[in-house]
Amino acid sequence: MQITRTDLDALNSTITIAVDQKDFAEKVLDVLNDYRKNANIPGFRKGHVPMGMIKKQYETAVTADEVNKILQENLNKYIKDEKLELLGNPLPKMQNEIDWKADVLNFDFELGLSPKFEVKLKGKKGVTYFQIEADKKMINEQVSHIQKQYGKIESSQKVKAGTELSVEIKNEEAAIDTTPVIEFDSIKGKKNIEALSNAKIGSTLEVGTKNLFKEENAAARAFGVSIPQLDELPKIVSITVKEINNRILADLNQELFDKLYEAGTVTSLKDLKVKVKEGIEKQFESQSEQKLLNDVTENLIKTTKFDLPKEFLIRWLQNSGEKPLTEDEAKEEYDKSEKGIRYQLIEGSIIKEYDLQIKFEELQSFAKELIKQQMAQYGQIAPEEKELDDIAARIFTNQEETKRLSDQLMSKKLLDFYKENSGIKTKKVNYDAFVKEAYGSAQ
Repeated sequence: MQITRTDLDALNSTITIAVDQKDFAEKVLDVLNDYRKNANIPGFRKGHVPMGMIKKQYETAVTADEVNKILQENLNKYIKDEKLELLGNPLPKMQNEIDWKADVLNFDFELGLSPKFEVKLKGKKGVTYFQIEADKKMINEQVSHIQKQYGKIESSQKVKAGTELSVEIKNEEAAIDTTPVIEFDSIKGKKNIEALSNAKIGSTLEVGTKNLFKEENAAARAFGVSIPQLDELPKIVSITVKEINNRILADLNQELFDKLYEAGTVTSLKDLKVKVKEGIEKQFESQSEQKLLNDVTENLIKTTKFDLPKEFLIRWLQNSGEKPLTEDEAKEEYDKSEKGIRYQLIEGSIIKEYDLQIKFEELQSFAKELIKQQMAQYGQIAPEEKELDDIAARIFTNQEETKRLSDQLMSKKLLDFYKENSGIKTKKVNYDAFVKEAYGSAQ
């Protein structure tokens, strides 16, 4: 057997494997002898079927199978020994007919080679990390929410500022039937405010859906629809008042502060607002970091120039799935996946060059930290180290979960690496400004 490689260009090669009869003839004969021993053919005793009959029926299929095993084994070994970096898998060049009796059988395989390139981490334009700051309005709203959460509810017969109404909203034709709690202060429009302020328990009002609430979020919650679906609401709905409640806000005192945080760490409203600000900004951190990772990815794809073996990859996509694709379908699939392929290559180059591979000890520590965080969310005390090790070990028996954790940790490692090495600028913005940067408009 002989293997030769012909480089067509920097991104495409052909490997030719010449297989001699002597490479597989003995193995084929062994398999055919096994078939002969076990063959049950009418008119012949078991094990006494003529070899000519066995060969006529099975020799071509067995030869093809044995040759294919030789090809796969030696092709994979050659790629490994030569340290070839491929995109996709080798594609066999189809042959119309194969003479399995020939002294030498030649098989050609197309290879798509990974391009050589240099990653420039610090581009001319650079990337901005938008760090979300909680503004005064957001902080005050959260403090108010805390007061409501820890306050008391008092039943009332009269609607006034600050009142919460448990209502039933109906429109049979539009199949609307919801039972939300709405805040009287969220209602918009002089007529609507006047009608609800005069409502009693059991009162039913016919109101317009358009401009009933000050904010779209409040309207969507009340009607049980998404914001885009608000435009599809009927013009009129009936609102029946089931309960009228006044919420007595909790006092901002030391007793409340000690319920919220470790005793003594918050002793004033100023301290509380500092803690609230930190908490809100911590919650926004993941959104900021996801946008940063997306922006760095786009920037690296844009600034790292290299060619791909496009025609090879299109042919590979045609034949790599369970169902073959047409050429047009494969081209469309390539266009969809090209950016992903480019970033995978860039990411792989960075991981290799800067030794960012994940070690098991890192993954174990990462998993244990996530376990502790998850338990803390439910108010549970973190387990002892031995128990944490056992929980992590059980997680690692699940391959999908292990891969998910590995991907999470790698994203974190890359993000930390980019922050330190990509010349990232930090800009502090409020949430509305961040939404405009991330989505193009405030939501």
